[in-house]
Amino acid sequence: MDKVILIKYGELTTKKGNRNFFMQTLYQNISHKLKKFKVKIHYDRARMYIEFLDCDLEKIQSIIDKIFGIHMYHIATIVHTNIEEIKQKALEIVQDFAFSTFKVETMRSDKTFELNSLECSRILGGVILKNLDGISVDVHHPDLTLHVEIREKYSYLYVQSYQGSGGYPVGTQPLGLLMLSGGIDSPVSGYLAMKRGILLDAVYFEAIPHTSMDARNKVIDLVKKLSCYTYSIRLHIVNFTPIQEAIYQHCKTDYCITIMRRMMYRIMEKLAINYRAFAIINGESIGQVASQTLPSMSVVNQVTSMPVIRPVACLDKLEIIDLAKKIDTYDISILPFEDCCTVFVPKHPVIHPKLSVAIQEEEKFSYQEMIDDAVLHVKTICISDDEVSEFSKLL
Repeated sequence: MDKVILIKYGELTTKKGNRNFFMQTLYQNISHKLKKFKVKIHYDRARMYIEFLDCDLEKIQSIIDKIFGIHMYHIATIVHTNIEEIKQKALEIVQDFAFSTFKVETMRSDKTFELNSLECSRILGGVILKNLDGISVDVHHPDLTLHVEIREKYSYLYVQSYQGSGGYPVGTQPLGLLMLSGGIDSPVSGYLAMKRGILLDAVYFEAIPHTSMDARNKVIDLVKKLSCYTYSIRLHIVNFTPIQEAIYQHCKTDYCITIMRRMMYRIMEKLAINYRAFAIINGESIGQVASQTLPSMSVVNQVTSMPVIRPVACLDKLEIIDLAKKIDTYDISILPFEDCCTVFVPKHPVIHPKLSVAIQEEEKFSYQEMIDDAVLHVKTICISDDEVSEFSKLL
């Protein structure tokens, strides 16, 4: 193997005492995602290296593009740290590209190497100028930049750079529970939460027969897309039908959405305790709908002491849609299968609810037993991008 994928950490480099933990987690995540390939992975404080078979490169790239914690990566050629070998390989590499101007950038990590970075760049630039016609050096805006990293035993040469997903490796933060509705916003919130290193479980509230099996399958497909960014994701399916019917039977119509959200948050808190999760995550965007005004959020939040993370709270709809398209969830999210949050939406929901009125409306029916029953009978399946396990138990 004369080539290697050279990974740069980016934001991980801001860590100090726990930097090794972040690098180890990234190593574990990459190892897991590439377990089907013949690769060797090793790392140090500056870089991570993936040795691979040439025939697998395209597939491997498509996977590591979705692994959080990678700022940038390069397909680098490995040579022994010997100036003659470096000169020969530098010339071979640039000959594969069409360019008129170029520069060489050298980073010498091995301070025992006989040339400093500037001297090495000048020598390599001279070799390229001598052997190729019609080119010149441009240190400010070159068509091509040859990067050379000088290390103790081996050196790495590369031209092309590939942008990684950034963020922190999934698993550097503990579990959070995502309220996954099947719309556009909540999958994007799950993606952004994982980008900050949060392990993710998803919770889907369904109200069969008012919602359909197609709506459930839509959510499963969304989880498959999100699982590309992590190991796998557990999807917890809550039967919300008795609670939702009771709300619409007993409560003021304009307060039904507010009461429904408060019931959901109560269930989410119980699930978070059961699964040892540290936060509730959802796709609420400030002002987008009646239940997402600041007064509504405040009244809903009163029922839980859990941290509630709203990754898209300050994004507008077009920004959220752009992200949904980027992570390939948009086309699934717009499928016309209603979830329990939309199937019973009143014509004029209250946008400035009062806490006292919400509490008064909830006292019209005995909801605690229904909440306990919903939590007790949650159905859970484990989903990865290529597998759904234990789904048969839900049929």
